[in-house]
Amino acid sequence: YVHRKTRKRDFRRLWTIRIGVAAKLHGISYSKLINGLQRAGALLNRKVLADLAVRDPNAFGAVAAVAKQGLVA
Repeated sequence: YVHRKTRKRDFRRLWTIRIGVAAKLHGISYSKLINGLQRAGALLNRKVLADLAVRDPNAFGAVAAVAKQGLVA
C-alpha cells in the first residue's frame, strides 16, 4: 500500500526534474515555465511536458516559447 503512494510522488519528482532541466536549456526556469503556460492557457500536465522534454526537444522548445509569451502578455 505504501509503495503505491510513494510511486506517485517519485514520478512527479522525476517529471519536475526533467522539465526543469529542459527549461533551463531553453533559457527559462521551471517555475516561470509553469506560470507562463498557465497564463497562456496551455493545458499540459507535467507528465506530458516531461515526455516532450525527453522525446521531442524541438516541440518542448515551442512550448517554452509559448510560456515565455504568456509571461510577457
